[in-house]
Amino acid sequence: MIRKYLRKIEKAQSTVVGINRRNIEFIYPNNNREDYRIADDKALCKTLLQNEKIPVPETYTLIEHLWEVDEKLLVLDTLENFVVKPSMGSGGNGILILQKHAGGWITPDGSPYNRERLIMHMAGILYGAYSQDHADKVIVEERLVPHPFFSDIYEKGIPDIRVIVKHDNPVMAMLRIPTRISKGKANLHQGATGIGIEMESGRLGYGTYKNRRITAHPDSGVEFRGLVIPQWKEMVTISKNTAGLVPLKFLGIDIILDAQTGPLVIEINARPGLQIQNSNSMGLLEALEKRSGNSV
Repeated sequence: MIRKYLRKIEKAQSTVVGINRRNIEFIYPNNNREDYRIADDKALCKTLLQNEKIPVPETYTLIEHLWEVDEKLLVLDTLENFVVKPSMGSGGNGILILQKHAGGWITPDGSPYNRERLIMHMAGILYGAYSQDHADKVIVEERLVPHPFFSDIYEKGIPDIRVIVKHDNPVMAMLRIPTRISKGKANLHQGATGIGIEMESGRLGYGTYKNRRITAHPDSGVEFRGLVIPQWKEMVTISKNTAGLVPLKFLGIDIILDAQTGPLVIEINARPGLQIQNSNSMGLLEALEKRSGNSV
């Protein structure tokens, strides 16, 4: 039994792809640099996908210049909750999830935002605080409500599904679910948990958190291993259709399963991270071999 387990570990390690190999063998041959903009600019990507009937969150307003802020903030006065995000940000940075509260707004972790503080945050986005000093745009969009399947595991924040697609073939996926440390965000770099997903069935496997293997959410204690994600085949199909619309041939597609609307694409990534391999206890090369020519 131990030898079998060690052989499995050795195989996984031999098929793991590092950053250099990812860049040389997967990104450079498949993604032309001039096409990165479709992934890096979330507003542009949303417009493309929306025009092609791919489900995406509703955009309430788009702010491209500081002088527009006062007028477009009037839209927010009519909303109970919404999300503010930089169009060209990365790593979950600069995203605000806000709910109306006491004459202003409040974040999921209780941080208050009045009008002045929100304008300052938007100004930071426009001047490139989250896009390496490049001029950016502010997207204000609907706040999604996670499907009860996910809130039963952990009720705070909004989890998402990352699907890696190569040549329009979904090959690997993971669930990214927030934790107390990540403050409601599903970004692994900010402390969220990554959980492997079996591509054929949508069944959850082991998760990773603080470099250790887990089968239960680190804060709620809810066991997730073996649970099957609802509407999984629909999400795989949406991933394939999304990949088919863009010129990038190796990419990550992020999907949220909303309680009312169902699966929605929130963004795509031309340089998907590699922690998904740890979450699945499987190297990318092994996943590609398993999924070669397959479809769900």
